[in-house]
Amino acid sequence: MNKKIKTSEIKTGVVGLGLMGCSITTCFLMAGHPVIAVAGIPADMLLAKKRITAHLKRSQKEKLIQHPPSHYLRNLTLTEDYAELKGCRLVVECTLENIEIKKQVYHKIESVIDRKALMTSNTSAIPISLLQEHVLYPERFLGLHWAEPSHTTRFLEIICGKKTNIKNGEFLYDLSHHWGKEPTLVRKDIRGFITNRLMYAMYREAIYLVENGYATVEDVDRACRNNAGYWMTLVGVFRWMDLTGVPAYHTVMKDLFPTLNNSTAVPQLIDDIVKKGGRGVANAHGFHSYTPEEARLWEETFTAFSYEIRKLALKYPEDVVKRKLKVKRKK
Repeated sequence: MNKKIKTSEIKTGVVGLGLMGCSITTCFLMAGHPVIAVAGIPADMLLAKKRITAHLKRSQKEKLIQHPPSHYLRNLTLTEDYAELKGCRLVVECTLENIEIKKQVYHKIESVIDRKALMTSNTSAIPISLLQEHVLYPERFLGLHWAEPSHTTRFLEIICGKKTNIKNGEFLYDLSHHWGKEPTLVRKDIRGFITNRLMYAMYREAIYLVENGYATVEDVDRACRNNAGYWMTLVGVFRWMDLTGVPAYHTVMKDLFPTLNNSTAVPQLIDDIVKKGGRGVANAHGFHSYTPEEARLWEETFTAFSYEIRKLALKYPEDVVKRKLKVKRKK
């Protein structure tokens, strides 16, 4: 972590205050930033402060922060006025995955902020190089791909587009450690970035196995929880192969890769759910069946889990072995 960075001196902006916009705002407040949070739609103004306050209350209860919510909320300006973004050194756009909407938002942001301020998008699907075509100064534009809830997870991808100045990416890499992140700097833009490319390959294979009768939805979920879910908080795929024997994976790959699904079409299983209006626990209609009460309890359980898994994960940071070696050498 670069200790020379003082978050209290870096005013940040968040545009778009849905679920993720609110948790990103919470993350910045917890890190000590003054935050200008711009509601893209009037409805967000009604819900945003309530959500952010709830995040801070729970974070205090879980001892992620030392002070009551009021201490952090003093640094928050909730507004619908883009002019309030003046003076921000970093702005995160967190609107719908729609280029036309984003173009309008970028125009409003750039009409206010300083030439040297950084602009970022929380997109998870649109290439950063494509979005750069719609801004005045593409060298200061990057992707910041967060995971929900943004104020508890260690995950963050910092993505450089074709025209991004790499020094801006390196600055955000250093800054994000103050947000409690173990970031990934994606130096070369690619659709889906790193995590989504890995995860969507898994999603596609999972759906293929269900659609073709090899297993049920419940079976696939159970397998993921008790295998990949068991070790992935500690290590990534490369360290896992190192720990469990590289040659074995080489052997399996030769036989298994030709049999994996590589269809480019959206699978029928998920297509049917979406066409029927399914949104998962948000409306109790997804791959699993839910009563309204079950859906509510799953949301509560996921929130509780995000704090509990954070406690465990923090015991095993990415440099855990280096730290152990340092302690050992001092003895």
